[in-house]
Amino acid sequence: MLRITTLIENSPGEHHGLATEHGISFCIEKDGHIVIFDTGQSGAFLDNAPKLNINLYGAGHVILSHGHYDHSGGFRALCSAAGGFTLITGEGFFVPKYAFRNGAYDFLGNDFDEAFLSERGITSVTASAPAKEILPGIHVLSGFPRIHTEEKINPRFVLEKDGAFVPDSFDDEILLAVETGEGLAVLLGCSHPGMRNMLDAVKERLGRPILAVLGGTHLVEAKGTGLEKSLEYLQNSGILFVGMSHCTGKDVMDRLEAVCPGFFRNVTGSSLFFG
Repeated sequence: MLRITTLIENSPGEHHGLATEHGISFCIEKDGHIVIFDTGQSGAFLDNAPKLNINLYGAGHVILSHGHYDHSGGFRALCSAAGGFTLITGEGFFVPKYAFRNGAYDFLGNDFDEAFLSERGITSVTASAPAKEILPGIHVLSGFPRIHTEEKINPRFVLEKDGAFVPDSFDDEILLAVETGEGLAVLLGCSHPGMRNMLDAVKERLGRPILAVLGGTHLVEAKGTGLEKSLEYLQNSGILFVGMSHCTGKDVMDRLEAVCPGFFRNVTGSSLFFG
């Protein structure tokens, strides 16, 4: 049995009393294993979990999709509440991230570093292989070729390296793919490398169809041909469950709801069950 629950997301759902925030966090429960994918921007996802009948304190793995605060900001709170897990991040996760806006560089990165992990005795693994099975049927993928060149990264996103600001290509971004009896359930953090690039890599590397895709797509900033091709991609993908949220944007979700048969609004408290 597989259960995927959205512990926190930008939008409230039918579960009144759950916290929401600009961020995302998922819990994956599969065959007795618990995996956390992203931790939102605060510890609020920890408060939501028991209200959804989820015990996070047995989690064996925590995956952080990339080094932005709205995906890693709840990690410190998790460490204060639980331990004994392995942290998985992508290469370059700890390089400081910023956004240039209004003439200034705003820090968007993590509020912890590798020294924090060492002090807490937390095992940390860098996902460097194209696909790694961390548990039976649960895969972490990294390093996504940028085939669909219309999928652009906003130039405001930068890294601080050697005292200078350079464009952020989000080489640290990783995703999670979970096997079900009918295909793969794919979890996305923000899809900065491009949603189509990432989903194509999943299909090519794991050799199975995608049954469900959940999470952020950053289509909120997509325009013109890039946006139209992404909408067409999802519409014609054959993916049965298209649960976009977070940085996808309301206007894009409205359009997806109109054209994509499998679309649903993946809000805080949503759960999907697979046999």
